[in-house]
Amino acid sequence: MRWNFDHSYARLPAPFFSRVDPVPVSAPRLVLLNRALAEELGLDADELARPDAALVLAGNQRADASDPIAQAYAGHQFGHFTLLGDGRAHLLGEHLTPDGRRVDIQFKGSGKTPYSRRGDGRAALGPMLREYLISEAMQGLGIPTTRSLAVVATGERVFREDAIPGAILTRVAASHIRVGTFEYAAALDRGLDVPGHPGSQLVHGDKAGGVKDGNLHARALADYTLQRHYPALAESPTRYADLLDAVMDRQAALIAQWMRVGFVHGVMNTDNMTLSGETIDYGPCAFMDQYDPATVFSSIDRQGRYAFANQARIAQWNLARFAETLLPLMDANPEAALPRAEEAIHRFPTLFAGYWLTAMRAKLGLANAEPEDSALIESLLEWMHQVGADYTNTFRDLASRAAMEAPATVNPVFGDPAFTSWHLRWNERLKREPDGLDQALVRMRAASPAVIPRNHRVEEAIAAAVGFGDLGPAHRFLEVLADPYDTRLDDSDYRQPPPPEQRVYQTFCGT
Repeated sequence: MRWNFDHSYARLPAPFFSRVDPVPVSAPRLVLLNRALAEELGLDADELARPDAALVLAGNQRADASDPIAQAYAGHQFGHFTLLGDGRAHLLGEHLTPDGRRVDIQFKGSGKTPYSRRGDGRAALGPMLREYLISEAMQGLGIPTTRSLAVVATGERVFREDAIPGAILTRVAASHIRVGTFEYAAALDRGLDVPGHPGSQLVHGDKAGGVKDGNLHARALADYTLQRHYPALAESPTRYADLLDAVMDRQAALIAQWMRVGFVHGVMNTDNMTLSGETIDYGPCAFMDQYDPATVFSSIDRQGRYAFANQARIAQWNLARFAETLLPLMDANPEAALPRAEEAIHRFPTLFAGYWLTAMRAKLGLANAEPEDSALIESLLEWMHQVGADYTNTFRDLASRAAMEAPATVNPVFGDPAFTSWHLRWNERLKREPDGLDQALVRMRAASPAVIPRNHRVEEAIAAAVGFGDLGPAHRFLEVLADPYDTRLDDSDYRQPPPPEQRVYQTFCGT
């Protein structure tokens, strides 16, 4: 299959992981294979598609040179700190691609590990198909994301509310280093002693052995992260402060891109924020239909902590937790390190606002910056909220010359007097763009997709696959999602918002 594994993460201190093999399943069967991704990774897609390859993609047989581990980490979940780890995932290793990249290959749903707590270590077919569909949609949208290589049905049932088909997802990521991994490292250095957690027992032994560096684990993880994701900073005398700045920048850019397409992650716990800047863990996520900044889909987010409009603020909160783990590394004197970290975290709103404004300007065809652009964008969003306009279709409908000249002929809601007033302001602003209306339209179509993975379409594809073994809807949807900006999709049925009876108001983690 042309795997080319290395295991640099497994060379970190022992408490960061446990060596453990996936638990074999009874009748693995390939459901989906991402042939384009396989080829991009230098893998043999034809070999991966063979029926017996499902034995490898389910963990029944070891992939060549793999050395499976489960990673330990911690996290603030809905604001509360807890010890965690890969309770149903196995990292096979880091595959080195022909173009020199290093990517994690991870199974999800592959059985119990030392971090499973009371979980069964398994995953259901529906949620794994959902992650495959939405992660590949994010790739098509041009947003940094983990990828999905394959879904394998296990031939076994998992028990949630009902007995449902089990599955294993093969996930590809730049890495699985999380803010929560750093929180775990910092807890280790503070002498973590929690009965029953494997890392706790190991660090207790290290302390008894006389570890001299009180920041051993945080320093090892930070140096590893710098080498893996930010090598240009690795030799800087201020590298740990620089790491904070670099991670902040990637997160600000990422969240702005989420907002550009109306994506609601749904569970922005610190263990779901990667240091690489990729979107990870597609559980109760969804895309907005009607624009509402308070949109929440997740059934477990009862207070709206992770609502659409809160995502940048939560990212800042998560980054503050990350900064806390770096304080002892930034300066031996806490009184010197704290102001530096606080200053960085306080810059995040401005950093995010810059990325968001650039993204939203593009959705309105604007390349040059003018002081009133933010007010122009906000007034459109306020109108969309008031009239219940569809977020994706409103911006896509604007991306035509007809919408610039006679907007009500493109979308009847554009006949609203409040929109007409805004439209006049927008047209005047467009006239000040030096490269003309044609280039403005190019920018708009490149920033505003015609198609997103709308909830009802995702559920439709999953229901067909799980209930009837029909993968046709999933394959057709994936073809469309691979190039969601294609102008040929402007008349696609996939653009249509759901009818009232098909609206999805809640999504679930699927754990």
